[in-house]
Amino acid sequence: MTEIASPHMSHPRIMVLGVQPGTPPFRIMEIDGMVVGQAKTVTDVLEYAAAFGITVHDLDDPEVVRWVGGDKFTWHHH
Repeated sequence: MTEIASPHMSHPRIMVLGVQPGTPPFRIMEIDGMVVGQAKTVTDVLEYAAAFGITVHDLDDPEVVRWVGGDKFTWHHH
């Protein structure tokens, strides 16, 4: 398979990793491949993004945010 024929894999600037146990539970957040902090809510994700000059219009856009181990509604460890 050539590079042209391979499916496009987006590399969004924001990655929100899986839920970690804690009080409250949290998700590690990366921007541009660098860990920037612990998000406990969707608001935290938006605030970290804004601090790095990123305006998020759609949290469900995989070109903007990659959610690992859940989606924007996943904030509790199972």
